[in-house]
Order: sequence, then C-alpha cells, then structure tokens
Amino acid sequence: MSISTTTISAREVINDLVPKLNAVEKQIKLTISAVVEASSTAPEQKERYAKLKAEFQLELTMIRMNLEHLLKRYRNELEAAMNDPRKDMLLTLDAYEATAVENAKQLYARVQRLQQGH
Repeated sequence: MSISTTTISAREVINDLVPKLNAVEKQIKLTISAVVEASSTAPEQKERYAKLKAEFQLELTMIRMNLEHLLKRYRNELEAAMNDPRKDMLLTLDAYEATAVENAKQLYARVQRLQQGH
C-alpha cells in the first residue's frame, strides 16, 4: 500500500490560492447577491441562486478553516517566501489541507463558470 503525499509551494499559497479564495468570496457577495436581490429575476432563479450562495459560503467556510490550519502550521515558511522568493519551499499537506486546496481550486473554477453564464 503506498501513501500519497500532497505538497504545494509556499509561493503558490501566497500568490495563487489565497488571492483566488478572496476573489471567490467577493464574487459570491457581489455577483450572486446581486442576482438574488434583483427584482426582475424570476422567483425560481432567486431561490436557485440563494441556495447556490449558501452552498458556496458553506464550502468557503470549510476551505478557510482547513487553510487556516495550513497557514498557522507553516507561518514561518510562508513569511520567508513572501519576503524572499528564493526561500520558496514545498509544504506537505495533511489530508484535510489537501482536500481544502483541491476544493478551493474547484470552487474558484465553478464560480468563474457561473459568472460567465455557463
């Protein structure tokens, strides 16, 4: 039985993952909330988007909880990589952190598709 280890670079966390999560959160607040509150939107659409917003927010909360653990655990390594790109290193993720990273990427893609009308 082989054990798979998931890693992510400190710079990827800093420059890709965290900014995308912040963008998703902003898009959820602005885009989906605007659709839910729009008076011209059909009631069925409003209900669909309200459920979607709640689903996205729950997913985002779960991702943030697990990433908070990652950020605390590797605080020194992340700070070093922020201050000097040459100090970038691979961070080993536990199962929850790995799931959070993967879910964050999927949620970002999903919100992007929704915003583009797909």
